Amino acid sequence: MSEKLRLVCPRDCYDTCFIEVEPLSLRSRGSTLNPVTGGFLCPRGNEDRKRVFSKDRVLYPYARLNGKTSDFIRIDWETALNLVAEKLSDTLRAHGPGRILHIEYAGNMGLLTMYYPLRLWNRLGAARTDWSICSKSGHDALSLHYGLSYGRLPTDIPSSKLLIFWGFNAAVSAPHIWRLALDARDNGSFIVSVDPRRSETAKRSDFWISPRPGSDVALAYGVAYHLITGELLDYDFIERYGEGFEAYREEVLKWTPDRVESITGVDVYSVKRLAELYASLKPSITLIGFGVQKRVAGADIVRAVALLPALVGVHRGFYYSNSKGFFVNTAKISLEDRFQPSRTVSQVALADLIEKGEFNFIFIYNSNPLLTLPRPDKLLRGFMREDVFVVVHETHWIETARAADVVLPAPTFYEKTDVVIPYAHNYIMLSRSVLEPLGESRDEVWLTCRLSEKLGVDRDVCLDRHEALRLALEEAIEGSIDELFNGAVLTLKYRPLSEYQTPSGRIEFYSKTAEEKGFDPLPRVIEKQEGFVLLNSAHPLYTHTQFRDVYGAIPGIVHMNEHDALELGISEGETIEVYNNHGVVELRVHITQDVPRGVLWSPRELIGLNGVAQNVLVGTEVQRLGGGPTFNSTKVMVRKKEG
Repeated sequence: MSEKLRLVCPRDCYDTCFIEVEPLSLRSRGSTLNPVTGGFLCPRGNEDRKRVFSKDRVLYPYARLNGKTSDFIRIDWETALNLVAEKLSDTLRAHGPGRILHIEYAGNMGLLTMYYPLRLWNRLGAARTDWSICSKSGHDALSLHYGLSYGRLPTDIPSSKLLIFWGFNAAVSAPHIWRLALDARDNGSFIVSVDPRRSETAKRSDFWISPRPGSDVALAYGVAYHLITGELLDYDFIERYGEGFEAYREEVLKWTPDRVESITGVDVYSVKRLAELYASLKPSITLIGFGVQKRVAGADIVRAVALLPALVGVHRGFYYSNSKGFFVNTAKISLEDRFQPSRTVSQVALADLIEKGEFNFIFIYNSNPLLTLPRPDKLLRGFMREDVFVVVHETHWIETARAADVVLPAPTFYEKTDVVIPYAHNYIMLSRSVLEPLGESRDEVWLTCRLSEKLGVDRDVCLDRHEALRLALEEAIEGSIDELFNGAVLTLKYRPLSEYQTPSGRIEFYSKTAEEKGFDPLPRVIEKQEGFVLLNSAHPLYTHTQFRDVYGAIPGIVHMNEHDALELGISEGETIEVYNNHGVVELRVHITQDVPRGVLWSPRELIGLNGVAQNVLVGTEVQRLGGGPTFNSTKVMVRKKEG
């Protein structure tokens, strides 16, 4: 019997699955070594091998040698490295490191893939982004009240009596966490979904609450109101572990049931019932989705919701992301412990900066900004400037690669060895390559070292990959590095749930840190809905823009409430124009009762039927707290397509 090959899925996903691969066919199945994976894979994990051998793979270096609009010409690696190094050197001499920008995110969350390339860019002092496009505002929000943003682990789900998925469509975004929730329900747990849309999770929950988009702070205050006035609080817990409760209480009591209903659209009975569930079913976990904080009031929503479990005596009774609960030292890999970027710029507003020509050399890896960032139309105009040189290191011919000056081939996670750090559970295993890199693809460690040699900084930058992993993990794991390298499944050490890293060492209901930084010390309602708001979230067949080479284009559809459609004279399957002052995206309508009036929903990061990216409609405005995006506050109008 052949030896099992073991991989860890590195995608930007809550579940971080362990995978067993058959040596010859490369067919995959979920491993039972990780209790969260639980022996099954999602549709993406089941078909990942198809991406390895996709016709869209980048297998050789290419360059445009005759201008921005000329065709790509295949070149050898030495020519490619010399060209990139020459452009880098020219930019450093003429403009300094602040005009060099590297763009990356979570396309592959392996330590070597994601962090090792930063060694070069930090050594050069290049500009970087603030990584604000996804969860940063929520992290910053939680830190104001809890110190660090970690919460409950997925392995706490089976023992929880109440599971509240707040703005979190786990049935699609985290199917393995959702499976744990369903198993917990079989053993007596109760599941609540809070979501404007009747999502896949809402449809299978025991109780669904549909607040108006952006009104979640008011809803959370409404729940707190019933807990306080109904004498349902755990006063002993609040006295022992809380700080600033009286100021919080004073604000909550302003949020009477009628006021909450007028803002949220949620009836008094439902708000009161949710409060009673919090008080009577303990322990509980409130799982807060990333999508709920991708809006104007996003950070405040996370703050308000995360304080509810503390009112009934549950230590860190929420889940948002657990990366801050681990002790992984990524600075040892990225070299940030020795060298710092010359400046940090907004990832959300990057299109504005690049269009204006703020940078002359841009290196992109591990992301597809031409579809995932706001205003990709502006970003493309910036990439096409004659004074901007764009290099992309990528596995596939994605939109961003096709807009580059030089494209360098990267291996998939099937073709390289790495360690993936989850952001939900705390299980890790060495992910070993199961085949040699295809074509002339070269991994991030090789490329980083070769470029650093060309630039004469290799003495600082080049570090043995095993040594890099050891430095990052030696203080972070239960067990030894040798055990990890030999294939053992280990756990990451985890901070205590009853520890609060705030100035007072307590849960700060009223955040003095926020006050000192110029933010509201209490969560505030700061958003009103006018006209249509366009929501977007994950589709089960895609991880952001990945897997289109397997499953085809992300469906160009938009869900509309049946009453809105009737008023506008729009029929099922009709093509409409969704537009605002940024652009027009053509989509096919699906009429449904699953979205409320005034709300549209589409799968995220799609390309419209007219070839325009959905995110053209999204502005580059950032949240005041954390600098996060406002995808789900996008205001649009709708009209029939003429002709």
